[in-house]
Amino acid sequence: MVPRVKLLLVVASLVNLGFSGAPTAPQKKAVVENSSGVTPAGLCGSWVKDSDGGIFTSPNYPEKYPPDRECIYIIEASQRQCIDLYFDEKYAIEPSWECKFDHIEVRDGPFSFSPIIGRFCGQESPNYVRSSGRYLWLKFVADGELESTGFSARYNFTQDPEFKDIGVPPPLPICEFEMSGPEGIVESVMVAKEGKALQTEAVDCRWFIRAPPGSKIYLRFLDYEMQNSNECKRNFVAVYDGSSSVEHLKNKFCSTVANDVMLLTSLGVIRMWADETSRRSRFRILFTTFHEPPCGGDAFFCHSNMCINRTLVCNGIQNCVYPWDENGCKEKRKATILDSLDNTNVTIIGVTCGVVIILLTVSIIIQIKQPRKKYIIRRDEFDPTLLHEAFEPPHYELCTLRQATSSDDEVLPEDFPKLQRTSSKCIHGHHCGSGVSSTRGSRSDLSLRDAAAILSEMEASAQSQFPMQATPTGRRNILVMKHSYSHDGAEECDLDDELYDGPTTSHGRSAMDRTVHRSISNDF
Repeated sequence: MVPRVKLLLVVASLVNLGFSGAPTAPQKKAVVENSSGVTPAGLCGSWVKDSDGGIFTSPNYPEKYPPDRECIYIIEASQRQCIDLYFDEKYAIEPSWECKFDHIEVRDGPFSFSPIIGRFCGQESPNYVRSSGRYLWLKFVADGELESTGFSARYNFTQDPEFKDIGVPPPLPICEFEMSGPEGIVESVMVAKEGKALQTEAVDCRWFIRAPPGSKIYLRFLDYEMQNSNECKRNFVAVYDGSSSVEHLKNKFCSTVANDVMLLTSLGVIRMWADETSRRSRFRILFTTFHEPPCGGDAFFCHSNMCINRTLVCNGIQNCVYPWDENGCKEKRKATILDSLDNTNVTIIGVTCGVVIILLTVSIIIQIKQPRKKYIIRRDEFDPTLLHEAFEPPHYELCTLRQATSSDDEVLPEDFPKLQRTSSKCIHGHHCGSGVSSTRGSRSDLSLRDAAAILSEMEASAQSQFPMQATPTGRRNILVMKHSYSHDGAEECDLDDELYDGPTTSHGRSAMDRTVHRSISNDF
């Protein structure tokens, strides 16, 4: 009987194995990359995570939660996803006015200062909550009195409506860096330099900075710019203190300004997220490891509760919060051409400069003495009258007609001014443009013969116009003014002669006592 029973057991085992000849491997649950977390861990209830969401509860749920307890839950979804949060119906938290005592606070983001969604308490479970991005921040607070059942909540990851047209996003490339040392530079260009991702791919890169045990890390931004500023869903730079879990998120920058960060642990994580439209986002961060005082012999005290490595002093980079490590340092002067000169080169340059100075001095002495003698000789031989006519125009003096009579009773005829205008002659031809004057030249003086000819013409004209009123007693004085080329341009007129004209009218005798000035040539 026993052999038959053994045979049946063997057959049954073969059937269970499916005649495969080997036992089937147990099914393994896929590894879930869900960085959601709670602080403090192990004291704030249970948390179950999977790839599409998870469940978390208050401490001791479904029993009463303990007094004086504060728990922070941070839920993080993948890129281009958002979070749907539901509370179970079995829900009870100490009620109070505006939930000032025991309560649950929900915020839309990863920080305690993110926009608040609501604060809940009482016996009625909150309504459905949905995040606008990939983070939700929850805080559960219990005071020292009146404990209740607490809560149980579940969350799911759903596609962000803003990226619905994109469809299923492609898998992201692996992009991680390890850095250590007393100082270093973390920069976004390392992604392209080390070929971690293409320029057309979205990236979610992490830099792990490891300091010696017991040390801390100081981060100072040297350069920072987000291509899509203030759009945290498309690009941001995040800093974690202790790990890359969301509960250790220290700061997150996606606007136009990034501040320095002081980490309290020896592990710092810098994370950069940039989608396909934000790959031109960039940053450059200087990290410095330090420890708190007292500072040893190989450390430098920064006066800001920092002891840095002494090799970082006067290295041209500010490693302290304030530039104590660079104060009092001599500037490193760049080598110039003078530093490479030897004695031979200096001697050659000195002799050459001496010769040049001597030649320059001799040439200056010659130029001072020789041209001065020539100038004095030329000045003595120079006759200014030779160039006077070319440079200065002649000065002309007006000639006047003086008409005088022996009787004061006679009056000039009404048309005598016309006679004066018609009988006046131009002294120089270049004033009137006559041919006679041009032949004589513009510099000839008015002689007595010319004056007599002019006077005889005037006499004949007067007699032809007034034959019945002529009288021999009248006379006319003509003063002829010479023009000269003197430098003052104004000499007195010379009287050539007094000429007597023919008889004048009886009406003009009395008026002839007055001196009548008539311009013979027009001044121009």
